[in-house]
Amino acid sequence: MAILATGCAPSQALTEPDTALPAHYPASNFAATASADTGLPAWQAMVQDRTLQQLLEQASTHNHDLRLALLRAQEARAAYGIQRADRLPSIGLGSSHARARVPGDLNASRQSVVGSDHEVFVGLNSWELDLWGRVRQLSEAALQQYLASEAGAQAARQALLAQVARTYLALREADDRLALTRSTVQSRAETLRIFTRRHEVGATSKYALTQVQSLHHQALAIAVQLEQERAQLAHALHLLTGADVAQLPPLERDTQIFAPVPVGLPSSLLTARPDIIAAEHQLQASRAQVGAARAAFFPRIALTGSWGSGSAELSGLFESGSQAWTFMPSIALPIFDGGRRQANLDLAAVRQNAAVVTYERTIQTAFREVADALAMRQGMAQQLDIQQSNLQSLQERARLAQLRYDNGASPYLDVLDAQRELLSAAQQLVQARYALQSAHVSLYTALGGGTSLGTAAPAASATTPTPNS
Repeated sequence: MAILATGCAPSQALTEPDTALPAHYPASNFAATASADTGLPAWQAMVQDRTLQQLLEQASTHNHDLRLALLRAQEARAAYGIQRADRLPSIGLGSSHARARVPGDLNASRQSVVGSDHEVFVGLNSWELDLWGRVRQLSEAALQQYLASEAGAQAARQALLAQVARTYLALREADDRLALTRSTVQSRAETLRIFTRRHEVGATSKYALTQVQSLHHQALAIAVQLEQERAQLAHALHLLTGADVAQLPPLERDTQIFAPVPVGLPSSLLTARPDIIAAEHQLQASRAQVGAARAAFFPRIALTGSWGSGSAELSGLFESGSQAWTFMPSIALPIFDGGRRQANLDLAAVRQNAAVVTYERTIQTAFREVADALAMRQGMAQQLDIQQSNLQSLQERARLAQLRYDNGASPYLDVLDAQRELLSAAQQLVQARYALQSAHVSLYTALGGGTSLGTAAPAASATTPTPNS
């Protein structure tokens, strides 16, 4: 039967992942010049702002989503321990003692009999001889699921740190824009006071006064909107980190919150990303499931036995001649199961092929994220230069418009237009400055975020090929 089953064991066409990556990213200033062993620095080395460093540390400790991901990894580890235990025999120590009375009409002597039975034994529960690797493959699948969960928890941690960094940058941006707007509100309030006094003495028209009032109201509206945005960002950052961020320490202008991302990193560095590591372990788990489903077509041989001592009298339990043992090997091979095993094998094969597609998609998505981050960083750097030049031009325009109005060469409407555009340009410059910092975060995260997870598994994870695999 075993030979027949071996000859009839089915096989499935399984695909292999295509992990080929371009040698260079689509950016001329980011060509691969470093070795494949070069890695990214850790978050602590990349972040130069002490406040953000503290927030990242608190998020790693107090964030509930991250704690849930870590607990799921521990759950997968416990499940692997349960599955691994099936590879070893289960031996137990037992003892049984019984005393019974048998009526006389139920025995040959026609007299009632009182008897005792005392046993002490060491038993081997049903232990499957894993000749075809079924139990071993199930243990391997559980191990790979555990490693995938660990990598998933690391990916969740990297996503959390990136989210904290982006929210912190948005909060800093809102603070800078709010400070700029409040300064503008004060300046325009003073201008409104002057024009109100001029109108009272008849030195200016009501029309000019309403124009100044409109300009002042515009700055007030922007300030209220930014205060609302700032409050929402503070609430979001508090939820992520558990820290009170109602007031942040002042930050020097043009301070680089992040160190520059090293250039010259190879595209093969992407294979260290936690999400790619998790997808790889999921792929290996699916392969092990295919091996286990294929091994189910072979006979299952199990051993059950016990050894000990038995006696009718408790005092003779360990005397000579009281030894007792049982040995019960069993072999089982389903002849007809309605196609259940074949369906299980087909299902495992489909899931393995789907895992291959998922793995390939994860790698391609990672490469695209790096390419997008590179393009964003380059574009934000150019926009920052343009916004700085534009602000200088609008500052000069506002100065000249005020000078022309003071000399009676132009209406005050020109001054209003110049000041509106100047405030807008100043706001855009602040946004461009923090957008460039956010691009650094995106690039650093897309490259793996300083992850140093290894793909090597413990010795117990070594996969042994199954027959006909």
